[in-house]
Amino acid sequence: MTFQRARSKEQREIRRQTILDTAAAMLDEMPVADLSLNELSRRVGLAKSNVLRYFESREEVLFELLERAMARALAEVPDELAKGVDPRLSARERGDQVAAVLSASLARQTVLLDLVNAQSNVLEHNVSVDVVVRHKRSAVAGITATADLIRQYVPELGDGARTVAMMTLVLAGTLSSYCRPSASALAAYEADPTLIALRLDLRATLENAVATLIAGTLARA
Repeated sequence: MTFQRARSKEQREIRRQTILDTAAAMLDEMPVADLSLNELSRRVGLAKSNVLRYFESREEVLFELLERAMARALAEVPDELAKGVDPRLSARERGDQVAAVLSASLARQTVLLDLVNAQSNVLEHNVSVDVVVRHKRSAVAGITATADLIRQYVPELGDGARTVAMMTLVLAGTLSSYCRPSASALAAYEADPTLIALRLDLRATLENAVATLIAGTLARA
C-alpha cells in the first residue's frame, strides 16, 4: 500500500485510522512486545518518519488500540449481563453470575488483555505526559462505566463496585499471560502430572477470582 501526501483533515484521519487498523491486525499475529514501528511502517506503506507525524511513538499507537479494545468490550457487556444475571437471586448469587459474565467476556478479548498486561512495562514508556494523561482519563471512564454496570446488578456493593471493576481488569490482564504457558512449561506438565494444578484455565480461574472478590467486597460492605 502506498499513499499520496495527506492534505486535508479527512485524508489525515483516514491515514491515522489505517495505521491503527494495520497495528490491530499485527496484534492478531504477534504479542504486543513484538510490534515494532519499523514493521508497522512497512506494512502501512509509509516511511517511519511519516508514521511519527500521526503518533509520537509506537506506544501511543498501542494506547489507542487499548482504548479501542476497551470500548468494544464494554459495548458487549450490557446485553450479556442482562441475559446472565437473575435479579431475583441473592446478592451473593448475583455476584457469582456477574463474575461468570465478566470472565467469559474478558476471556475472549485476547488483544485487550495483552495490552492491559503490557500497560505499565511497555505502553507507559516512550510517551509524553499528555498522552499518558489522555489515556489514563479514558481508562478511568472505562472503569467507571464497568462499575456502574456491576452496581446495576449488585447494588449492595455500593462504592466497592469500582474496586471490583478495576481489579477484574487487572486480574484478567495478569492471568492472560500466566494462562498461556510456554512450550517448555507444557512439556513439564506432561512429564510430571503432579504439576498440572499450576496450569490454569483463564476463564475458570478469572471467574473464581472475581466471584471471590465480589463476595469479599459484599462482606466488607
